[in-house]
This record gives sequence, C-alpha cells and structure tokens, in this order.
Amino acid sequence: MASESMPAGSPDEALAWVGLGANLGEPEDMVERALTRLDGLPRTRVLRRSSLYRSPPMGPADQPDYVNAVAGLDTGLAPQALMASLLELEVSLGRRREGVRWGPRHIDLDLLCYGAHQCRDDRLTLPHPGVGERAFVLLPLAEVTPALEIPGQGRVRELLAQVDTAGMERIGE
Repeated sequence: MASESMPAGSPDEALAWVGLGANLGEPEDMVERALTRLDGLPRTRVLRRSSLYRSPPMGPADQPDYVNAVAGLDTGLAPQALMASLLELEVSLGRRREGVRWGPRHIDLDLLCYGAHQCRDDRLTLPHPGVGERAFVLLPLAEVTPALEIPGQGRVRELLAQVDTAGMERIGE
C-alpha cells in the first residue's frame, strides 16, 4: 500500500467519497467485497455506504448493466495515497486495465471527492471529472449525503435534479 499518510485526528483527516461499480462476473458480490475491503485500508474506515443500484452502461451499449454504490470513508491517508490504495485494491479484486474505455469490468473504484480538496495533476483530479453529471454516482450519493457540496460544482441533491436517472434501479426494492 502507499505509505503517505496523515496523523490520526489531524485537521487534515477527511471524509472521502468513493464510487464503486462492476458489471462482469457477479457484480453485486464484487461491489460488496470491495466495500468490505475498503474498510480494511490503512487508517481508513467506511462510515457510510449506499444501497446498490443497477444502471445502464455509460460506455459501449453492448455490455451488461452495472451495479453501483458509494462509500464515505474516514481516512488519514492523503488523497494521492488513498487513490494509490484504491488502484491496488482494484488489481487485487481482478481489475485489468485493458480494452475499451468505459468498457465492461470486474470492479471500478473512483475517488469522487476528498473533503473540500481540489486538485488536478497527471495522477489525480478532485473532484472526479464528471461526478456532477452521472446519475450512477449522484443517486447513491443523494441517498446517503444529499447536502454534500461537491467542490466547485454544487450540492448533490441539486446536481441530481439536473441529470437523467432513467434506467436507474435501486437493487432490493
């Protein structure tokens, strides 16, 4: 795992939001496994999580629907270290980065936002590009934190009101 961290209880400790998605194999099981593993990252614990949602694919249409969720993490890891940990977790769960952009995958973990932190470099952009335009991110976020302010974009509930949620289905309802 990445070694960069922040002291526990420091003012820089953040609530980070992670988006999860999968559409290959047993996607519901894979998202649940990833949620469990997020709780095991160093200096990190899952504080909140959404229900699972089924959504149409954003990329090529000739792929299965996705299962999506979000998790709110209390973390002492710096943003870059958390992102590195998410990438390592994807690989450990079978993710291979090859093929078509936005194509099918066993697991996808996106760092959506990290407190009020904003950055843009070759390794990380925060908040995640497109977070304010994607129903498969905003609908689960609205379930658990509708008043969350996405830095530079607005509140989750207001952003959700502007996107098309057709085809989105909460699993288990």
